[in-house]
Amino acid sequence: MKLSLLNRRALIAKLGGGTAIAALPSEVLADALEHQLMDEAQYGPACAEVDIIKVGRDLRRGAGQVFDKTIVPQLYRMPQRPTLIDFFKLRFSNPTVAHCLKSAAHALADGQPERYVMTALVHDVALNLMKSDHAWWGADLVAPYVDDRIAWGIRHHQALRFYSDPETGYEYPELYHCVFGKEYEPEPYIADAYRHARDHEWYMEARMITLNDTYGFQPGAPPQIDAFTDIIGRNWRQPEEGLGFDGSPAAHMWRTLLNPERPL
Repeated sequence: MKLSLLNRRALIAKLGGGTAIAALPSEVLADALEHQLMDEAQYGPACAEVDIIKVGRDLRRGAGQVFDKTIVPQLYRMPQRPTLIDFFKLRFSNPTVAHCLKSAAHALADGQPERYVMTALVHDVALNLMKSDHAWWGADLVAPYVDDRIAWGIRHHQALRFYSDPETGYEYPELYHCVFGKEYEPEPYIADAYRHARDHEWYMEARMITLNDTYGFQPGAPPQIDAFTDIIGRNWRQPEEGLGFDGSPAAHMWRTLLNPERPL
């Protein structure tokens, strides 16, 4: 790749600006340049500013956002018995919170069933824990606390997002050309999950996530999580002991989100 094609503005921004760059050792700058060139060679210069494409850092792309100090720079003290709303306010990353809130706000404004609103609200919160196969992680994370249809929909939306559905108005997102590459083809297990979901009676539980998901990328400020307090109260089984301490099959995942600094 020619250096003239390098997206310099994106590289400078990702390294913290001109002042930060001036203080970096030459070997660090060389590594950052190499990573940028590799990413742009694979995804194209137009994708260099997409937040999910990380350049010049050692963190692998599949790691959850709460482990990335550039995304979650500060871990706030959590209540003794944390609720879902506490996680939205004090632990989840700002990008994930904004995306989920906007998706849920669209579902609510569109007059969709309250269950779909709740699903939109939590469909991507597992990105804080793990980005790779986040739908499977997400379903397991929320399953003890929601309607079975919500967990099922979250589990299958990862597969459905790669497949257009003209009857519902869902098209393959252009963003995915940046995230996965233009030549990407879903792996066999993704294709199998899609076929399973397509023939399932709960198909729309997952498809509606993909439809509401596109509105999660709209510009502008999201609503506050408090706007969904009543919906959460009716659709989320909050454990009395607090998330992470109720002994559920997902408790360890909530504890990991509570304390991502734990070394073992």
